Amino acid sequence: MTRMEKIFPAEGPVTLSANITLYEPTRALIEGKVASDLISLEFAGLKNAHAGFKDMLRKGRYDISEMATATFLQAHQFGKPFTLLPIVLLGRFQHHCIGFNTDVHPGMTPADLPGKVVGVRSYTQTTGLWVRGILQNEYGVDPDSVKWLCFDQPHLEEYADPPSVIWGDPAKDPVNMLLDGEVDAAILGMNMPKDPRVRTLIENPHEAALDWHKRERFVPPNHYVIVPNALCDQRPDLVREVWRMLVKSRAAATPEGSIDPWPVGIAANRKALEAAIRFATQQHMITKPITVEELFHPLIRDIAP
Repeated sequence: MTRMEKIFPAEGPVTLSANITLYEPTRALIEGKVASDLISLEFAGLKNAHAGFKDMLRKGRYDISEMATATFLQAHQFGKPFTLLPIVLLGRFQHHCIGFNTDVHPGMTPADLPGKVVGVRSYTQTTGLWVRGILQNEYGVDPDSVKWLCFDQPHLEEYADPPSVIWGDPAKDPVNMLLDGEVDAAILGMNMPKDPRVRTLIENPHEAALDWHKRERFVPPNHYVIVPNALCDQRPDLVREVWRMLVKSRAAATPEGSIDPWPVGIAANRKALEAAIRFATQQHMITKPITVEELFHPLIRDIAP
């Protein structure tokens, strides 16, 4: 029997393995301020949750895991036996997440991207999904017109990257290649270097993001949570308790300003998921039509409408 076919205890308290890392919405959970008589969580302790995504999807390594939005959409398409829990652990605006080196290009705008080489950790990285989606739908940049220099293979072994992907030297990374002038631009997310040569490709990204939010009404989500369908089928009480704990931990976090980057529930996440599905289709990450409802086990549709 593999971890993907795990049988959970039929009743009583259990210990569940969890690949969940520290963000404001998970702080109370990880620090033990949210407790349960039914569930004990054994945290994986990974520095970056994405290091466990491949093992979760290929081997069922954890009972609960953070999961990147783009990766889960692909997992769903390939029939992986997991359900999304509609609670955002990591969400942020993305307009500032692509930059260029002014030593290479004194000035650069999205319109200059066709024919250029852009570094990114992985084509299927969720930050890349959102940045490319914004560039295509807000600035008219066809993702297929750009060469995406990547370093990490997709988490789903069934997926093949599109022809626009080229591969970088594994001894390098997109940050250093941007600073060394070896790429025209790079999608870096939280790794954007504080270097005076580096500027954001989208001018005034904060203002652009706020303007975008006024129209789109959501903050792009990077990470949600997933659990195996088997857990929903065998122990719905455990899933309800996991959900209670996550929501309680989220409630202990206070967003900066009036915009909530960590919405809870299917309805609150619908617009974001619809946009992610549309962008993923445009970028050849998924090829089959997906509805938001399909992403959720019936139990989740009941407890987190």
